[in-house]
Amino acid sequence: MGQLQGKVAIVTGAGGGFGEGIACLYAQEGAKVVVADINKEAADRVAGALGAAAFAIKGDVSVRADIDAIVQAAQDQFGAVDIVVNNAAITHKNQPMLDVDEATFDRMFDVNVKSIYHMAQAVVPVMRKQGRGVILNIGSTAGIRPRPGLSWYNASKGAVNVLSKSMAVELGPEKIRVNAICPVMGVTGMFELFMGLPDTPENRAKFQSTIPLGRFCQPSDVAAAALFLASDAAEFITGVEFPVDGGRTI
Repeated sequence: MGQLQGKVAIVTGAGGGFGEGIACLYAQEGAKVVVADINKEAADRVAGALGAAAFAIKGDVSVRADIDAIVQAAQDQFGAVDIVVNNAAITHKNQPMLDVDEATFDRMFDVNVKSIYHMAQAVVPVMRKQGRGVILNIGSTAGIRPRPGLSWYNASKGAVNVLSKSMAVELGPEKIRVNAICPVMGVTGMFELFMGLPDTPENRAKFQSTIPLGRFCQPSDVAAAALFLASDAAEFITGVEFPVDGGRTI
């Protein structure tokens, strides 16, 4: 029997990258998964591969009505919301901090930080009623050991990391666990933006050399951490910043 047998999970940004890896492993481990993504085609592709264990829905995590619809869909389709993974995120291109325009800054904080506010408003009352719940926020090593050129993105992920701890303290008495998973950069849709350079073997090698285990983060790495932290094996773990980083933050 899977580690998440009988659980219902929402994964945002699940149409690709880390989110897809988490959604797939959750389904393999027995969970029913709401695959939410701003790109409906991508969500449909992932959910289609998972069959009856998954349901795809389009949603912009910076819009409260979309978040409400995602949470409602989980209850309508599967009857509960046991786990939420706030994974959807965007970044600005690696560049001097003063070169990032205000619209990019606002959009990034809306997607990376305000989305968690919206999700908490929508899902915490549901989890309170159930008497349990797990919230996983995908933070970043950027919020622990920032790289230059990503100042505003680093700040957004620092907010996610600290917010996760604060939520854990406040919601702990209600048996709602909250943890942050902090991956190092991976070869996902945002990879080239993180580097701020063309994706060449030479440029990859430069960034890879900063990771002691010598490779970039993979969706399977983040999924494994997300599986453990959502499972009953982690029932006494809340409020951690969980680096999945090959030693980058040391």
